[in-house]
Amino acid sequence: MIICKTPREIEIMREAGRIVALTHQELKKHIKPGITTKELDKIADTFIRSQGAIPSFKNYNGFSGSICASVNEELVHGIPGKRVLNHGDIISIDIGAKYKGYHGDSAWTYGVGEISDEAQKLLDVTEESLYKGLEKAKAGARLTDISHEIQKYAEGEGFSVVREYVGHGIGQDLHEDPQIPHYGPPGKGPVLKKGMVLAIEPMINAGTRYVRTLSDNWTVVTTDGKWCAHFEHTVVITEEGFEILTKI
Repeated sequence: MIICKTPREIEIMREAGRIVALTHQELKKHIKPGITTKELDKIADTFIRSQGAIPSFKNYNGFSGSICASVNEELVHGIPGKRVLNHGDIISIDIGAKYKGYHGDSAWTYGVGEISDEAQKLLDVTEESLYKGLEKAKAGARLTDISHEIQKYAEGEGFSVVREYVGHGIGQDLHEDPQIPHYGPPGKGPVLKKGMVLAIEPMINAGTRYVRTLSDNWTVVTTDGKWCAHFEHTVVITEEGFEILTKI
C-alpha cells in the first residue's frame, strides 16, 4: 500500500531530508586520501545526532554502520571499516536520518582527490540519470515513466543499470511501497499522486549490470570488478511536479 503523506508529515520529512543533505555537506569536507570509511561513519553519526535526528541505517537489519560507504567496484551497503581512501578512488555514501519518526534518504558518489576522466563520466552520467528520471515525476504519470528515462539515458551513454536494487517509498518506515526499478518500459506501475514520497536511486555500472554480495552478507560489488556509482534523492510528488526533500 502506497501511503500519501499529509502536509504536516511532509514538513517533518523536509527537515529529515535537510539533515541528510547537511550530513553529506559535512562529509564532503573530509573525503580525502588517507581517511578511513570508519572515520567518515563516526563523523556522520555525530553530526546526524547533533541535528536532533538518529542514523536510519544504524542496526537496520543488523547493519553495523551509520552510513553505507562503498568504494570503487562496491555498489551499495559497504560496511564502514578500516579501508583507507586513496587518491583517485570514488566512494558512494548513502545516508539516512530519522527525525521525529520520519526518514530522509540520499546517496551521492564522490571522487577522492583528482579522479580519472572515465570515473568522472561515470559519476556525471549517474547523477544526470537521476535528474532525467525526476523530469517524469509528476502527478498523473506512471511510476515506470521515471524508470524508463533513467535506463534510456544511462544506456545511451554506454553504461548499464543494476536490476537487483531499486528505489522505494519512504516515510515512517525506511522502505515503504512502492518499489521503484530504474529500468523498464514506460507507462507501467501505479499512477503518481500528490503526497507520495519516493527515494529514487539509480545505480549505474561502467561494465556489465551484474553484481554479487560478498561474504559479509552486505557489501554488493560488480561481478566484473569495474566501477559503479549511486545517486539518490528523496522527493515528494506535488501538484506542479516534485520537490527534492534531501537538499539544503
